[in-house]
Amino acid sequence: MDKSSTQEKSAPIVVGLDIGTTKICAIVGRRSKNGKIEVLGTGKAESAGVTRGMVSNIDKTVQGIIQAIEIAGSQSNVDVKVVNVGIAGQHIKSLQHRGLITRRDLQYEISRKDIDKLVEDMYNLVMPPGEEIIHVLPQEFTVDNEPGIKDPIGMAGVRLEANFHIISGQVTAIKNIVKCVNKAGLESQELILEPLASSESVLSDEEKEAGVVLVDVGGGTTDVAIFHEGIIRHTAVIPFGGNSVTEDIREGCSVMRNIAEQLKVRFGSALAEENKENEIVCVPGLRGREPKEISVKNLAYVIQARMEEIIEHVYYEIKSSGYEKKLIAGIVITGGGAQLKHLPQLVEYVTGLDCRVGYPNEHLAKNEVLPKPVYEELQSPTFATGIGLLIKGIQKIEYDEVPMNTTIKQDKAKYTEDKRHGLFGKLLETGRKFIKDDIKDEDFLK
Repeated sequence: MDKSSTQEKSAPIVVGLDIGTTKICAIVGRRSKNGKIEVLGTGKAESAGVTRGMVSNIDKTVQGIIQAIEIAGSQSNVDVKVVNVGIAGQHIKSLQHRGLITRRDLQYEISRKDIDKLVEDMYNLVMPPGEEIIHVLPQEFTVDNEPGIKDPIGMAGVRLEANFHIISGQVTAIKNIVKCVNKAGLESQELILEPLASSESVLSDEEKEAGVVLVDVGGGTTDVAIFHEGIIRHTAVIPFGGNSVTEDIREGCSVMRNIAEQLKVRFGSALAEENKENEIVCVPGLRGREPKEISVKNLAYVIQARMEEIIEHVYYEIKSSGYEKKLIAGIVITGGGAQLKHLPQLVEYVTGLDCRVGYPNEHLAKNEVLPKPVYEELQSPTFATGIGLLIKGIQKIEYDEVPMNTTIKQDKAKYTEDKRHGLFGKLLETGRKFIKDDIKDEDFLK
């Protein structure tokens, strides 16, 4: 992605693209000097080609992406080429797996290269037909039968093992998202699971350490991610969201879909008991027909029934993960659906766990560039995934810029430097295996 000539800072500019069921959202930003996220521009478009988190119409989705990217690009004065895209949908599955490598070179301690090799091996797992691995997330490591190590870099050891949380999805669903991005004239830097992205923007490190459930209530899906001791333990995507509530209101109150959405947003409540019997909303009738009166309490009963069902699904995922008794930080709800009145109270009532609404504003730097209404809107739970995708993209660039092995000895460091920069280094890069026959590493290091 090209930077604008007006950008003076050297921090890389990254774009997060959230292709949701109700909206397509593009956020352009970078890491600010104080370590927070500085948003340079945002773009939003209606999503007409996505159903329950999966692309159902390529052309409509492409139009939405182009529209959102154009708005974000012009606002930030950046020519957008590469994006970090979110993926969700009912097809997402997760499993646990264990991998190990035996290290031959005992002269040097465990490096990031060894961990990368372990992760790469996991990507070679045989999956069921039509499925593809999206993420391989290391949990705990074991070095020479010493378990429970979170970061083994710098340790000495022969046998390096790790537990992995592996997230997979349907090949066709993944390809459809990539195809939409490519058709919009963009390149996808990385495909990121949406609950992972949302967790980056609304959860604190203390919450992840204590044990927390992130529940992202979107338009078409509700995403769940469970963390404990700072490590992701369980992920799931439930195929119900805010649109299911809107459909229930449309059928239960016999109104048009756009009216149902307005009723939900303006007068909706997840707890019927919190509303008075005599509160009435008057809805205009169709084409000269009489206006319709709807009781706010009855509206809340319709919403509560569906939200209870979604929360029950979430609670089932919590119980099946085995971490129900270890969640000190309780539940954090985010996404557009989290703005529903009295939803935290309903979640606490159904699950018995503490609940709060997660806002992405704690990661945002104060912004003088964006118009005030845009900056205020960004602090809404609706943008949790988009900002999370942006953070994940920035982290990926920062991670890749770290030297492959930062714990090497001085003589080895010099050797690596010669290898990287010298003419002889170029020879080494291209013909290392031929040189190895004649010259041993130990001789070379002398």
